Amino acid sequence: MPRRGLILQTRTHWLLLGLALLCSLVLFLYLLECAPQTDGNAPLPGVIGENYGKEYYQALLQEQEEHYQTRATSLKRQIAQLKQELQEMSEKMRSLQERKNVGANGIGYQGNKEQTPSDLLEFLHSQIDKAEVSIGAKLPSEYGVIPFESFTLMKVFQLEMGLTRHPEEKPVRKDKRDELVEVIEAGLEVINNPDEDDEQEDEEGPLGEKMIFNENDFIEGYYRTERDKGTQYELFFKKADLMEYRHVTLFRPFGPLMKVKSEMIDITRSIINIIVPLAERTEAFAQFMQNFSESNFHNYTLVSLNEEFNRGRGLNVGARAWDKGEVLMFFCDVDIYFSAEFLNSCRLNAEPGKKVFYPVVFSLYNPAIVYANQDVPPPVEQQLVHKKDSGFWRDFGFGMTCQYRSDFLTIGGFDMEVKGWGGEDVHLYRKYLHGDLIVIRTPVPGLFHLWHEKRCADELTPEQYRMCIQSKAMNEASHSHLGMLVFREEIETHLHKQAYRTNSEAVG
Repeated sequence: MPRRGLILQTRTHWLLLGLALLCSLVLFLYLLECAPQTDGNAPLPGVIGENYGKEYYQALLQEQEEHYQTRATSLKRQIAQLKQELQEMSEKMRSLQERKNVGANGIGYQGNKEQTPSDLLEFLHSQIDKAEVSIGAKLPSEYGVIPFESFTLMKVFQLEMGLTRHPEEKPVRKDKRDELVEVIEAGLEVINNPDEDDEQEDEEGPLGEKMIFNENDFIEGYYRTERDKGTQYELFFKKADLMEYRHVTLFRPFGPLMKVKSEMIDITRSIINIIVPLAERTEAFAQFMQNFSESNFHNYTLVSLNEEFNRGRGLNVGARAWDKGEVLMFFCDVDIYFSAEFLNSCRLNAEPGKKVFYPVVFSLYNPAIVYANQDVPPPVEQQLVHKKDSGFWRDFGFGMTCQYRSDFLTIGGFDMEVKGWGGEDVHLYRKYLHGDLIVIRTPVPGLFHLWHEKRCADELTPEQYRMCIQSKAMNEASHSHLGMLVFREEIETHLHKQAYRTNSEAVG
């Protein structure tokens, strides 16, 4: 028996080696076929030599297209053959492994080809356990946070833009579109065909039929990828005539999608205390109250403090002024415009003792620059668009947050040593990062920071003054608009020269 086991082990070793060589051959053939062939002696058409007409270029393009189609067909045929050989070798290895199990345990493998091996399932579940899905991870600073990106059926709201991507756009790459479609379909499958352990009850339609959710019931979703673990998806669904939301968490641990949980969330009784610290700024406060009133809010409480303004102090007082038990709080500023849909996102992404919500605000640029070609800027409601030249995702700001009062008090609230503008929000954010709560950080479409002129006081510390100037510079205009301002004289000089040349040619 030991000798037989040794022989089987040796065969398995050589089969694995053969599989590795076969995969290397596939990769080599792919690189070989895809590498462009160049002729160092061939002249570049259109650069030197005789002139070429439109027909020549069309013929050249057609010839190249036919050439690459032929090569692609040949490559596909070779890959199909190699796949067939790889499958045959895999079958041989599986057969040897089953014989080895019979020799070692006296029993054969009772599963089939479609059954996932238990060790693979254990690995995938271990990846979920390691990821920040069910419990928060302790992080050294705000730079260690992996933010979510949010999406709807048609758009993705993204932080990483560079100079070509936009803050709001349709997924351009097919693989990203397919990924989000697959995730939404998987979420619908979980809701419409729940397991016994899912925290949801079967609901019936108006005629007593089983209620079925479809893609039109998808409200919003968030996703982020931890490079060493996998991708997490948070999905929210809602029927138009119901108040309850369906929440599905999925995780792709660099393998097939796996359900983490499915639950029903009732937000009908979830009160939000919106706390706004304010000193002077009466005109901005009037605009804020106008927007606030349009959202059908009527209950207000004014807490007056006769002392030097301190944002953290004001928010601390506002949080502790509530004496009716647990409540969800939204720390807001007077320059913020938010929608009722955002408040629902607040309710869905904060959970006492488990999650705090740190949305990324879309900060609008100076309307006098954005709409310089108009006599006057449009009304505020018409400025609320996610375009590269109209604003940016304020990913360096942590002042807007939704969290439960008990979590805020447990963490110790704001640092009262921070005076004046800035810094207190980062300190609170870091406290949560160092704790066990999950921090949900993602851009949301219903939260805007309205532009206002910023003054950096001389009384600020050097660090606060630097942060204030940085914020002031980034708030003014987009990269392209700032460039137009910088090169305004050069542009005007060019236009004058062009006008003079045109007039001279007309006279001549």
